[in-house]
Amino acid sequence: MRTVIEHAWILTMDPENTCYKDGYIIIEDSKILKTGEGESPLQGDRCIDAGGAILMPGMVNVHSHVPMIPFRTMGDDCQDRLRRFLFPLEEMAVTPTLVYWGSLYGIAEMLLSGITTFLDMYYFEDQVAQACEKAGIRGVLGETMIGQKTCDSPVPYGGLAYGEEFIQKWQGHPLVTPMVSPHATNTSEPVYLQKAFDMAETYDTPFTLHASEMDYEMTHFADKYHMTPTAFLDSLGTLSRRTLLAHCIHMTPEDLDLVAARGAAVAHCIGSNTKAGKGVAPVKGMVERGIPVGLGTDGPSSGNTLSMFTQFRLFASFHKTVNHDRSLFTARDIVRLGTLEGARALGMESRIGSIEPGKEADLVMVERDSVNMFPCYNPYSALVYSAERSNVSRVWVAGQELVKDGALTRLNLGEIRRRLWENMGDFIEKSQEFSAII
Repeated sequence: MRTVIEHAWILTMDPENTCYKDGYIIIEDSKILKTGEGESPLQGDRCIDAGGAILMPGMVNVHSHVPMIPFRTMGDDCQDRLRRFLFPLEEMAVTPTLVYWGSLYGIAEMLLSGITTFLDMYYFEDQVAQACEKAGIRGVLGETMIGQKTCDSPVPYGGLAYGEEFIQKWQGHPLVTPMVSPHATNTSEPVYLQKAFDMAETYDTPFTLHASEMDYEMTHFADKYHMTPTAFLDSLGTLSRRTLLAHCIHMTPEDLDLVAARGAAVAHCIGSNTKAGKGVAPVKGMVERGIPVGLGTDGPSSGNTLSMFTQFRLFASFHKTVNHDRSLFTARDIVRLGTLEGARALGMESRIGSIEPGKEADLVMVERDSVNMFPCYNPYSALVYSAERSNVSRVWVAGQELVKDGALTRLNLGEIRRRLWENMGDFIEKSQEFSAII
């Protein structure tokens, strides 16, 4: 099946930042065959006139907990809510069915906003993988391992065995990339962090965890080990090219040097970090050292939105303000963080993240006809400062059109929402135990 798209303002995000103002792209089955300026030299089984819309690579969300849709708007202003009610309520009320329908709902939200690849770490992760398969989206998925009882394990660290079975089941899948996901530096004993990393080495998967995120996490490592969480991870031998560290708000210059030396990557979640008042990660120092940095929405409880456009705008505002430099991180730089650099952080830059022949046809079309998109002198600026998820008109993953004219083609959002709501009754009832704080 050959699809030809013409008359698009194509932002390839390739190493040369090639841009075609009136360009074409030829998709052959799941891959990009050819791109260029002007009309296509080849005919297609299907031809699409983009009408001057912006065509960009599919956006890459490098950190999320997508099944947490039922938690959205609970306790948004609550201090220390992770330990006060999120952990307890998860153990009490999260089920495989809730994870499945919550995942489908979150995936629908991401597709409608132009996200074509996402990383997820949560519980019952097999249900998330099934949702990815049904929706046609690309997922990098890991079962959470943590040193306490959880909704899917009556004993601490049950996620280790679950995670290994999950990897064995899904490894090699065209859309699902399994990974190893201990929760955080301070929620697992050192021996289990090492076991988790060894499993990632054995199966050659990514390895991700929360790091340098919490004030009390920093105090814990300073008091107990006289080092930072980053130095601690390195002392265990768990900092490497397969390691993706989420948040990294409180990293020191020495931490950044260590991350760069080991070839590890960072998932930066500006929306959830600033919403929680935790701080702004030193991304300028990361980029200066060549550390791969991608953007994450975090979960729908932490950041509320699963839109990369929100992250673009918040990233620009906070980092320019913190560094007192309006010229720092151009709009093109920020779009790159949400596409090719996100793919690089996941170790997938050879397959996704830019529009280049041979890569997967993961594409997003952003229309320029709406009131907020005129005039458009700089398409990168339009994406960062003007666009909303409502401007996404079409989305392809592996050459399959999953959004057309702003609507899902494979999923029925109304039905997903209905099924999710039907399965939230017990969750809502149990959440009343925490009504005073949520």
